[in-house]
Amino acid sequence: MLLEQFKGFYRTPPLWKARQFGVYQFDFPRLSFEGFSPKRIPENLRLGHQMEHIFEQLITHEGSYQLMMQNQPIRVQKNTIGEIDFILKHIETGGFYHVELTYKFYIVDPTISEPVHRLMGPNRRDMFFTKLEKIKNEQFPLVQNPETINILDKNGIKPEFLTQQVCFKAQIFRPYAEKTVHIRPLDPKCVVGYWLRFEEFERSGFEPLQFYIPFKKEWAIAPHLDVTWKSHWETCMEINLRMIQKNAPMVWVRKANDVLEKCFVVWW
Repeated sequence: MLLEQFKGFYRTPPLWKARQFGVYQFDFPRLSFEGFSPKRIPENLRLGHQMEHIFEQLITHEGSYQLMMQNQPIRVQKNTIGEIDFILKHIETGGFYHVELTYKFYIVDPTISEPVHRLMGPNRRDMFFTKLEKIKNEQFPLVQNPETINILDKNGIKPEFLTQQVCFKAQIFRPYAEKTVHIRPLDPKCVVGYWLRFEEFERSGFEPLQFYIPFKKEWAIAPHLDVTWKSHWETCMEINLRMIQKNAPMVWVRKANDVLEKCFVVWW
């Protein structure tokens, strides 16, 4: 299970390639999992922090980069004003990279006209465009802060020689009624499933199927058969509790001939 979480992260495509929105995407190097033995990740961490552990272990295993800094807090007068995710040094070229890591699960809201504004978290609290603006306007400028410059200088790094990039991976879920969605300039390969409202999930078309509600640490991996599948009725009972709590769960769907799908059931 732990190794599958690492593979799930690695296999998730970046949300865009090269440069978009004025931001360059980090080109995660190709790697082999042969001989890789992942270290355990603390269970109590938020999913985003789990992904940081995965990134660190995979980039170290691959070997093209030296990890210079990770989760470096920037404090001014005892107040933390931000954090640098990763500073990497390319071993062959000697180049330094400031990489901000983001791993998200987004649904596509077709009622919004502008594609980049359509992407949001399944609970509608986490907007792609807001995250992008935060990276550009808060995270990247952090390297120009005097305290950050002092920390970088102690590690032999000049801010003006830092290449700033994002490792922005995402899984995207289209509306259930739409078989295709237009999200360009974002990568359509990120679309891995669909989302629907609870009243749609309750309908008879889902009754003959089987379901599994994965733990958050399983969200990144592809659905597989080796779980405890439940009936539509049992799953509706569990999802109903999530709806009361205004929490949209991910659900794996097992159809005829063991065809597997993944979706989000939303409460709003």
